Amino acid sequence: MATRIRLQRHGKKGKPFFHLVAADSRAKRDGRFIEKLGTYNPTANPAVIDINFEATLSWVQTGAEMSDTARAILSYKGVLYKNHLLNGVKKGALTVEQVEEKFAQWLANKDSKVQNKVEGLAKNAASEKVARQQAEEAAKEAKAAQVAAKNAPIVEEAEEIAVEAAAEEAVEETTEAVAEEAPVVEEVAVAEEAAVVEEAPVAEEVAVAEEAAVVEEAPVEEEAAVVDEAPVAQEVPAAEETTPESTEEAAAE
Repeated sequence: MATRIRLQRHGKKGKPFFHLVAADSRAKRDGRFIEKLGTYNPTANPAVIDINFEATLSWVQTGAEMSDTARAILSYKGVLYKNHLLNGVKKGALTVEQVEEKFAQWLANKDSKVQNKVEGLAKNAASEKVARQQAEEAAKEAKAAQVAAKNAPIVEEAEEIAVEAAAEEAVEETTEAVAEEAPVVEEVAVAEEAAVVEEAPVAEEVAVAEEAAVVEEAPVEEEAAVVDEAPVAQEVPAAEETTPESTEEAAAE
């Protein structure tokens, strides 16, 4: 029976969470396992890995196979490096003290790298937050500028309306001033009309006197014309009537 170190998937959809187990290579992925060695959460940044270091190292030393992801996890946690150092002790190349010293130095370097990564992520998050705030402020300023541009014509119209209102008030004040002076003008006009009315009877009397004089003179002239013209009108027809009769009598004789 081949033993294999691999992952079993757990967690919800879109939020995976894995168990690191030592199981029979013939078992299903999420089926029975021999021993649970740790957990792996890939959704965090950096990923959170929690394993039983000694148990995992024991399975590696006994020759357990590893999946690709499990191998990467064990390398990240230093299991494979510790196994390499222990193999050097078996060969006589290193002592146990040297192995522990080298592995402690490797863990320190690894922890510093992890810490630097965490700090870098924090700085990036802070810089992204500042950039996001600046972008929001720029967007607010742009929006405020657009609103101001839209409201600018309204302000101009309001100023025009104020100017028109001031002009109307000036016209009303002028009209009121003229209305106050109007009674004096009306009184002057009434006085002038009264004077004209007083002069009108005199003119009418003069016109009546002239008409009377014309009337008195007219009959005399008409009578004289009748007396002069009447006899002539009567004599002329008589002369015309006698002449033809005398002519006829003369012709008969």
